[in-house]
Amino acid sequence: MRIVDIRSTTVSVPLEAPLRHANGCHWGRFVRTIVEVEADNGLVGLGEMGGGGESAEAVFRAMKGYLVGHDPARLEEMRFRIANPTASLYNNRTQVLAALEFACLDLLGQEWGAPVYDLLGGKLQDEVPFASYLFYRYADQDGNGEVRTVDQLVAQAETLKARFGFRSHKLKGGVFQPDYELECYRSVAESNPQDRVRFDPNAVWSTEQAIRFGQAIEPLNNDYLEDPVYGLNAMRRTREKVRMPLATNTVVVNFEQLATNVLDTAVDVILLDTTFWGGIRPCIKAAGICETFGLGVAVHSSGELGIQLATMLHLGAVIPNLSFAADAHYHHLKDDVILGGLLPYRDGKISVPTGPGLGVRLDRDKLGHYAEEYRRLGPYPYDQDPLRPAWSPTVPNQRWADPQDDRSPVVPA
Repeated sequence: MRIVDIRSTTVSVPLEAPLRHANGCHWGRFVRTIVEVEADNGLVGLGEMGGGGESAEAVFRAMKGYLVGHDPARLEEMRFRIANPTASLYNNRTQVLAALEFACLDLLGQEWGAPVYDLLGGKLQDEVPFASYLFYRYADQDGNGEVRTVDQLVAQAETLKARFGFRSHKLKGGVFQPDYELECYRSVAESNPQDRVRFDPNAVWSTEQAIRFGQAIEPLNNDYLEDPVYGLNAMRRTREKVRMPLATNTVVVNFEQLATNVLDTAVDVILLDTTFWGGIRPCIKAAGICETFGLGVAVHSSGELGIQLATMLHLGAVIPNLSFAADAHYHHLKDDVILGGLLPYRDGKISVPTGPGLGVRLDRDKLGHYAEEYRRLGPYPYDQDPLRPAWSPTVPNQRWADPQDDRSPVVPA
């Protein structure tokens, strides 16, 4: 089997409402690049990457010069062809490599009649548990969906729990002043006393703020405190003062950083992202190192559609030390580009696809529709808040929004 073509399509898929975070906002939609790798036997493997537009699509067109004629089973050779360590200092192709690895694994599974998890050692579980992902939200185009107050946040958690069966709840913070978000987080935890909770302010606090917040939430049923500060030294200082696991998807996202963390531990739980780490296979390798050195792991979300969600499910199915429920933005989506629409939750879990390859296939009509939506709407700046035009993210963030004065009109399209 040989690769004969690589195609990419940027899509814009709607969210239920704009999702706010410490560095900006998702403006009511996810912009993603769908990648198709075609082989000489007519099979097409699927990949996915965050962001898109002409520049991203041009990168994948350029990959044809590297990979047309290449055997998709030779994944290690592909890694060195397009993202070897020295070249990656200049071209930063890790996420491109991940999308291509997804597609090649999908091709191999289809060719051999096996799901990807069987190519990776066999699944250990049929379903992967997920946490709810709670966001402060702007209203949608119809004026619905706002989450700003404590009561609105607790109601969001209760709604998601009733609808999807979540038993672990993650709050994306860093939007409002830490004392207010402490009140919000405590209220979510106290409203769901049997459930696990976790908090993520996207590394916008000072170390002193992180220690103060972390000590205040110690009595709660915490999974972990995720990225309260940026940098291994700051995480290490926080860890010395706070009695709960610290987790990261920002400061341990490659093997050199993982080695540093093993030698002088700053982070207890490594959040494995199939995009940020360069594919499913590197995540499995990292999970093995974490198992050896007694570090926890969980599956991280970077704003997925169904193709990347499938990679997360295959990853979660094969690693023996999956310590926590996975993250996913997925339940905030209104639609997907895969046949059958959004993959369903049951009791807070999603079943691992059992079909050949990744087990999901493209809905060509929806791919075309959401590609046209991208052409109509264009991109959005992830690191800007559309209704705070004078604001910019700083670390530590000292320019908090005021929840009492934060009633805003509808986010523009």
